[in-house]
Amino acid sequence: MATSNSPESVVTTSTPHLDSDPNFPVRRRPSVRAVVDNSNAVEAENSGKNESLDDRDSAGAGDDRVEPGNNGMYSGEKMVNGENRAIDVALKFAYRPSVPAHRRVKESPLSSDAIFKQSHAGLFNLCIVVLVAVNSRLIIENLMKYGLLIRSGFWFSSKSLRDWPLLMCCLSLPIFPLAAFIVEKLVQQKHISEPVVVCLHIIIAMAAVLYPVLVILRCDSAVQSGVILMLCACIVWLKLVSYAHTNYDMRALAKSVDKGDVVSNSANIDYPNNVNLKSLAYFMIAPTLCYQPTYPRMTCIRKGWVVRQLVKLVIFTGVMGFIVEQYINPIVQNSQHPLKGDLLYAIERVLKLSVPTLYVWLCMFYCFFHLWLNILAELLCFGDREFYKDWWNAQTVEEYWRMWNMPVHKWMVRHIYFPCLRNGIPKGVAVVIAFLVSAIFHELCIAVPCHIFKFWAFLGIMFQVPLVVLTNYLQNKFQNSMVGNMIFWSFFSIFGQPMCLLLYYHDLMNQKGRSSV
Repeated sequence: MATSNSPESVVTTSTPHLDSDPNFPVRRRPSVRAVVDNSNAVEAENSGKNESLDDRDSAGAGDDRVEPGNNGMYSGEKMVNGENRAIDVALKFAYRPSVPAHRRVKESPLSSDAIFKQSHAGLFNLCIVVLVAVNSRLIIENLMKYGLLIRSGFWFSSKSLRDWPLLMCCLSLPIFPLAAFIVEKLVQQKHISEPVVVCLHIIIAMAAVLYPVLVILRCDSAVQSGVILMLCACIVWLKLVSYAHTNYDMRALAKSVDKGDVVSNSANIDYPNNVNLKSLAYFMIAPTLCYQPTYPRMTCIRKGWVVRQLVKLVIFTGVMGFIVEQYINPIVQNSQHPLKGDLLYAIERVLKLSVPTLYVWLCMFYCFFHLWLNILAELLCFGDREFYKDWWNAQTVEEYWRMWNMPVHKWMVRHIYFPCLRNGIPKGVAVVIAFLVSAIFHELCIAVPCHIFKFWAFLGIMFQVPLVVLTNYLQNKFQNSMVGNMIFWSFFSIFGQPMCLLLYYHDLMNQKGRSSV
């Protein structure tokens, strides 16, 4: 049934020369409601002019009139008859050969001018269905070819029992924040000068990194244990730098307030009373790298929510282990060194390895940045839970690095980038320095546990600098384009990570082969 706001439900249209010719009426399909209203109006007008029409039309057009029943209600039967006749009248003018089929200019739905003006949910659903189908076939093919490769010793093996020095080293890391707190107390009591405070904080921070490095290099530990220890050590280093830098800045602001140079605010008005061991202990376990005496807090802990997130964490961790054991390990073991062999074969291995590596990386991101950090924030009632932004929509590599890891990004901006700008360092150089610090820690977290210093991770991070320049140039040249986004996915996920994995794996295997000879 047509409605009054449909394209066809418009009043009669005609041209002057057609109006004079009764044989060429040009009418569009009237709506049912319009036909009913018009018929009732015509009948009412006719009944007012000539009462005798009621008798003559009682068996014909009079049936269309709506009259009250015995109980004062309108007769439903007469209304149905009127609507049926209205539909019959409307259908007589529906899509007549003389009615124009093309009335205005329209674009194709997939044209460049109209593609972003409508929903593509159906195509998105198709991509999901195809993705599930393709990966299901790959899982079945892999199981038929290799069988189930999950080993009980993937996460814990006999070698893991020899990692107790790394565990003791990890448990002793809180000594360094305690030492930094003692230094802050000494400077508050005027026992040491400002240059001595800076030197002591540098020594403490460097010791927090070098001590785990020496422990890992002296022990024949599993790679996973070494990576976890180095991540913990790097996090402690970043927090110690933020703690020392923030307290230094609060002391400087407090001195400026005493001199009347600046007006005090809530950030430094309580210094040094707001620097205490409780705030430091909360900062060291909170899901942030930027120190401040107080944080926005939640009022309660959602215990059921925490349990659900823990279940998700266990599930996705198991998915990562399954992909690593079932897909990545066979591909890597059956490959050659990517820089020492057939180039075409190396490209094929990298592309084959890119899909499972991408899945593991996405699962790792979801497990750590979404599940684990939110669980930790919920248990600590930590309020600011913007641990990442929509980095998957980044149009440049620079946008990606600003959005995918917000704790590190805030730390870089607060303690590296803007301090460089305040000291007169150009913006481009400040960006390079930030990438340099990131590259050093990426190399430490990978090279030290593997006992290999080939600087592949370092070079991979520093290679992001020209990619930043390239994608920024493309974004300025092609406005509102996703060229930079595709370049990021291609270089970082499709080629970068698999290539780095192959390089470290073969270097590690070659090193073990030489040591066993």
